[in-house]
Amino acid sequence: MFKHLLFFCIFLSTIAYAGEQVEIYAQNLETKDEIVHATGGIDVVYQDYLLSAQRAIYNKNTGDLELFDNIRVVQDSNYRVIGDYAKLNIAKKERVFKPFYMLDNTSDVWMSGKEGSAKDKDIDIKSGVVSGCDQNDPLWKMQFTSSDYNAKSKWLNLYNTTLYLYDIPVLYTPYFGYSLDTKRRTGLLMPALGLSDSEGFYYQQPLYIAEQNWWDLEIRPQVRTNRGQGVYSDFRFVDSAISKGELRIGYFQEQDDYFKENNLENNSHYGFNFKYNNKDVINQWFRTDFKGQSGLYVDLSNMNDVDYINLRTNNNLETTTATQVLSRINLFYNTDENYMASYFKYYQDLTLSNNGETLQKLPTVHYHSYLDTLFDDHILYNLDIKSTNITRVTNETALQTDVNIPVTLQSSLFDEYLRVSYNTNLYAQHSNFNYKQASQYENGYFLRNYHTFSASTELTRAFDELIHVVELSSTYTHGGYETRDGFYDDNQAFCEDPENQYASECEFYNITNIDEALQLGFTQYVYDYAGDEIIYHRMAQRITYENDKSRYGELENEVKYKVSNWLSLYNNMFYNFDEKSFSKLFNQVSLNVSSLRLKLSHLYKDTFLEVTDTYSPFTSYLTSSARYTYNENYSYSLRYDYDIETSVKKSAEIGFLYKKRCWDFGIKYVENNRPLLTQSGESSVYDKYIYFTIILKPLMSSEEGNSDFGFKLPDS
Repeated sequence: MFKHLLFFCIFLSTIAYAGEQVEIYAQNLETKDEIVHATGGIDVVYQDYLLSAQRAIYNKNTGDLELFDNIRVVQDSNYRVIGDYAKLNIAKKERVFKPFYMLDNTSDVWMSGKEGSAKDKDIDIKSGVVSGCDQNDPLWKMQFTSSDYNAKSKWLNLYNTTLYLYDIPVLYTPYFGYSLDTKRRTGLLMPALGLSDSEGFYYQQPLYIAEQNWWDLEIRPQVRTNRGQGVYSDFRFVDSAISKGELRIGYFQEQDDYFKENNLENNSHYGFNFKYNNKDVINQWFRTDFKGQSGLYVDLSNMNDVDYINLRTNNNLETTTATQVLSRINLFYNTDENYMASYFKYYQDLTLSNNGETLQKLPTVHYHSYLDTLFDDHILYNLDIKSTNITRVTNETALQTDVNIPVTLQSSLFDEYLRVSYNTNLYAQHSNFNYKQASQYENGYFLRNYHTFSASTELTRAFDELIHVVELSSTYTHGGYETRDGFYDDNQAFCEDPENQYASECEFYNITNIDEALQLGFTQYVYDYAGDEIIYHRMAQRITYENDKSRYGELENEVKYKVSNWLSLYNNMFYNFDEKSFSKLFNQVSLNVSSLRLKLSHLYKDTFLEVTDTYSPFTSYLTSSARYTYNENYSYSLRYDYDIETSVKKSAEIGFLYKKRCWDFGIKYVENNRPLLTQSGESSVYDKYIYFTIILKPLMSSEEGNSDFGFKLPDS
């Protein structure tokens, strides 16, 4: 027997086995034959592992290293494993820990088990618990019978798992898999659950596929037991450093009973959305080397009815259902001197079963020559040409071309206190009509030359704590020369009557009259010395000199006042002198203190047109939202939108959220007036939901949205 004792120093023993090296540091070391006993604060270095224990036994023949008492393991500075017993086989590259404990420092997820065995990067754990909470008293935990974990991929699999909230079992699953890092990988995402008395039990199970780093695919099959089933999918890709896109498709099949009972227009709902953006499309696609900037933006949508949007998810907190859908493609090339572009716009009205009468703009071709100057910047001019093909499935098609050439002469007077300018503007529009049936309109042109004279000044004064800026402006417009023929001459009198602005005869007539008028403007700003705006105030008044027109146009007054760091007010109003009434009033109050955020707004509009069975000239709409944070754990939210004119509640929401370091829990009651397309035409349905939010951190994220379990309340 050989015994050696080092006092106040460390003994290093380096052992080589099959090319592997183990370094043992100890205060006391005993060796007998091929067995090494170490005591008194053991540190073992093996590959990327650093192990510490109270005592150790190493067998040189078998390559087994056994550690005892208060064992700690660090690998790549990321993991800690604590136990009473560990066995390390250098030859077989195997490790055993009894009991097993592991902590991922990145995600703060810990795991303990009866026994853990590892080989290379794979770890198997028997009968244990995993959680992201305080290990002494976890708010949530998952108990499992077995588990395996790969330290390289950081993927954790749990089998026969029961979820506990405190000590209450709430959910069992035979399998649960989760990644402890943010790397994209193929697998199942969090399911979405819901319950409705009309649609039955709702279940959606997303499958995420990410086999390459430039694309991913999400497939979301869903079932609504009393309504039907369907599938939605999102394909996202990044095809270059300057371009990316996304394609969504969806299909849902109604059950016959639900389809007939709700009188739906379609027994299946389907559609697609495609988005693409490229920031240098011409040089990339055509291998050119143009110095200018080019771009392509695509946003295409098509669906057979509005339920394609409604059925995408069970959480209407995430879904905004519109009745109008715009698809567009924008392609442009831009230099310092010129801008050239083409725009495609396609409109779909989801309240109609057929959009054959809807006007489309396919395409618009646009050329713009940027502002240029002459004579020391005293003369400015530019050119703008736009040609639009306005078409629809049934009958009329029009090619409308607009030309706009403004020329401006400007200067300053009185030591630059007064800025003056004169502008002459040449505007022309030509319409060429093509019909699939009998001709209704004649081709025609419209030509106008009008003039504007402007004068403005700006004054600034600094006070002790504030800076005050005042701007005064006036613009006089004279109609000048005007001529027209064909379509513009035939429809002028009828379409310039405000009562006929929505008539079908005027759908191609978009000429705005240029009156002899004076536009007065007043704007003032108040800033503090930090540059923050305290008051913004603007007034505008138009005075018309046409004999057959109202002398005074609507007076506009806009005020934004930051009363304090936590309170701001906004008002925008238009006053009609002829009607002696306001045509528009919009008021908003915003309150933002440390614990309370409140926003309240009201919109009122009056077009002063005649009330009919299908049209009301009045709009009165109230929106409100509030969020109160009681402390770092409790927060409350409230939202209420109400159409005062029609006495219809559009949406409402009230709820609370309880947040802790390792979990969130919330309840939210939601009401939503959702559009619907039935065989009788446009309709709506009033949905009432209760949402339960459960977020187990860090396994779930509040941004995912699938943490909400929804229960749809009965309609009655």
